[in-house]
Amino acid sequence: MSRAKRILVCTAQVPFARGGAELLAEGLRDALLAAGHRADIVALPFTRTPHRELLASALAWRMLDLTTVDGQPVDQVICTKFPSYAVAHPRKVVWLVHQHRQLYDWRGTEWSDWGSQPDDAAVGAALMRLDRRSLGEAVRRFTISPTVSARLSRFNQLSSTPLYPPSVYSGRLRSGSYDPYILSVARLDRAKRIDLLLHALAQTAAPVRAIIAGSGQQRQELIALAGALGLGERVEFRGWLDDTTLIDLYARARAVFYAPIDEDFGLTTIEALEAARPVITASDAGTVLEFVRDGVTGLVAPPNARALAARLDAVWESADLAARLGAAGPAAVAAISWANIVQQLVL
Repeated sequence: MSRAKRILVCTAQVPFARGGAELLAEGLRDALLAAGHRADIVALPFTRTPHRELLASALAWRMLDLTTVDGQPVDQVICTKFPSYAVAHPRKVVWLVHQHRQLYDWRGTEWSDWGSQPDDAAVGAALMRLDRRSLGEAVRRFTISPTVSARLSRFNQLSSTPLYPPSVYSGRLRSGSYDPYILSVARLDRAKRIDLLLHALAQTAAPVRAIIAGSGQQRQELIALAGALGLGERVEFRGWLDDTTLIDLYARARAVFYAPIDEDFGLTTIEALEAARPVITASDAGTVLEFVRDGVTGLVAPPNARALAARLDAVWESADLAARLGAAGPAAVAAISWANIVQQLVL
């Protein structure tokens, strides 16, 4: 390896929220440290509303000088999440988790409220200009999946190389028994469609149980929905879990439910497959479908409760089916490693 470098991992942090993007930044920092570099995370607070604050957040990154810290040069920055890539640095590499999807591919759908505020047109145009400039000036551009690369090409006319991230739990995940519960691991917001899981549970023929791990702004709404659907003790909301507990839940789950809308990547998919758990997902789940093949590493259904209920029933009634599908999982993600990530991202 060349000399050890001083590298900053740049990301945006929504206060009181934690999900895959935060885990990715931490995993990258730890991998850089393990490779002998000096590395740390720089995170600035980020809020989604009012929309004009998005521009303020982007400009805050643009004004930040990370070329030196305490008089010592910073050799490189690696930017991950909107709007951290707005930072200026002569050796800037982007590993794009996502842009602000409400402004791009979700615009005009139920997943975005863009256009609901008076200055959205001007703010949106300014953000798109800043995106083109900030992303365009990067020395290298990577994304976390072909799905994100396709969006970057479509909306910003910029090329990039997909580079799948491993889980921070890689190497610690293990396969155990196929116990009678379905595991969901996701931030509790609308795009992850935990409500779809609840509606599916309400339509299963068998008394399928689910453990829902994760926190987020939709938590109380989802708890209320579970009550309204009469799911009772069949659903447990466990909140954000420590590593040991979560790894154990993965190891013993009958299957993992993960059916977000057009997902950028989805670390849950990688974690489930490494733990030899079949993944139940939807046919519009985006990059999840790069790894989950129907009848091979999981079960894929149209994104409606009745179809997903049938898949839940299938694995619930047959632990042998779950074990057969799960056995194909580790090989599907074996090539994803932090060593490769570091080799690609470090200049």
